[in-house]
Amino acid sequence: MQKLKSILSIAGSDSSGGAGIQADIKTITTLGGYAASVITAVTSQNTQGVQGIHDIPLSVIKSQIKSVIYDIDVRVIKTGMLNNPNLIKFIGKNLSHKKLIVDPVMVAASGDILVEKSLCKVIKVNLLPSAFLVTPNIYEAEILSGIPIKSIDDQIQSAKLIKSFGAKNVLVKGGHMNEKILADVLLAGNKIEVFKHKKIITKNTHGTGCTLASAIATKIAQGHKMSIAVKTSIDYVQVLLKKSPKIGKGNGPLAHNI
Repeated sequence: MQKLKSILSIAGSDSSGGAGIQADIKTITTLGGYAASVITAVTSQNTQGVQGIHDIPLSVIKSQIKSVIYDIDVRVIKTGMLNNPNLIKFIGKNLSHKKLIVDPVMVAASGDILVEKSLCKVIKVNLLPSAFLVTPNIYEAEILSGIPIKSIDDQIQSAKLIKSFGAKNVLVKGGHMNEKILADVLLAGNKIEVFKHKKIITKNTHGTGCTLASAIATKIAQGHKMSIAVKTSIDYVQVLLKKSPKIGKGNGPLAHNI
């Protein structure tokens, strides 16, 4: 029997099960990996929004990380929303020897800023230099690179600027562009690849970013090269967007095992 590859997700808990740590665990498990988890915050959340957030004390988060790393052979770590600047610094300093897949959760699909600007700077300075891959959406890429994004060329330029902060690879996602054909731009080393796909009209988009980053993390842990890991993960999310049933009264989640 082939040994399961272990992936650690460091993220918040989504009580509705559609995003955050729950989406990460479902994705990793469905794609054949072993999911370990460190919870950074507990949210009261559903498909209509976030009603409350309770941050886990930093000492408890560090304890979770140390427990998992000490015992389990984790080669890839995926991070989600990180609210504590000291946690961001801790991850950047102490986990840089692992392959860090950083989903810089800073801006919601609506364009609303989820974290303070000072925290965005901490992510840029303290986490991106340690990132094996960073996966910003359009809004997050604009914040990190400092340039407006209206085209694929802008996505490419943004990816280059983000990579200049130290990230080894950058994927600028185009899902929030108002176009019939969307593009995700991957800058892997010095090579640029553009993955184009039709925009899928659906309200079932809750947890899409978490799912994509976790899928890529799983593929990387399983030994796939970056380009293949990204393409197959994009394809996986596309299938889920097309086939996931309606759950909840708002923006429904993806059904990861269909």
